[in-house]
Amino acid sequence: MIASDFGRFEDPVVLFGGAYSNLDALEALAGAAEGRPVIGTGDIVGYCGQPAETVARVRQLGWPSVAGNCERQIAEGSSDCGCGFETGSVCDLLSQGWYPFASGEIGEEQRRWMAGLPGCATFVQGGLRFAVVHGGFSHASRFLWPSSSEDDFVSEIALVEEACGPVDGVIAGHSGVAFQRRIGRHRWINAGAIGLPPHDGRPETRYAVLDDGDVVFERLAYDHAKARRAMEARGLAQGYHETLTTGIWPSEDILPPELRR
Repeated sequence: MIASDFGRFEDPVVLFGGAYSNLDALEALAGAAEGRPVIGTGDIVGYCGQPAETVARVRQLGWPSVAGNCERQIAEGSSDCGCGFETGSVCDLLSQGWYPFASGEIGEEQRRWMAGLPGCATFVQGGLRFAVVHGGFSHASRFLWPSSSEDDFVSEIALVEEACGPVDGVIAGHSGVAFQRRIGRHRWINAGAIGLPPHDGRPETRYAVLDDGDVVFERLAYDHAKARRAMEARGLAQGYHETLTTGIWPSEDILPPELRR
């Protein structure tokens, strides 16, 4: 995998993941960014009601992003989201509702754009070099959690550096939970997701701001009731529409025990 170069920045960089077809959350992030550079970890499309509109807006904003598993699967015309859900799990069964809708809304030109998104990218902020992946370098849909074994992070960082050269940290997404881990001299930063709340009982979602190696996780308030109505209007009422207002995921089957309620 050859990494793209997202550039060099002196200003703080806003990091986001998992827009998940939630156009209202994306617009709120555009306002919160206040002209700062913004970088995405993928899954621009997903559970919510406006996939084509969300892709179009990201492109209009000019925000660079790596490909999430959803972009890869849609670009390839795959029949499933490739999220890494266990077959027959609640998450897997729910994906059989939202993924065909998302894929069906994306036209050929947007699919070609998705196909061109990199799997990995690098950038420099404040003199420190970071890599960006979706879940992991080994696989876009690898779930890494705050409690994952240090060896899991070490192996992913080693793969990144083998392909991209030395980095000071890795920016990732996929799990939908924002966190930071210190792994030796490296940092692993999961920017969270703006399209769904992190299963904490609040409708606000999460993004991160990186400045000279320090990261701050911010809550993103937006019109979640409007986003829910957009889902319901398109027949996406299998559970994730309620998550937008309750802040609770419809299933905990992908979560490690310590993150379950």
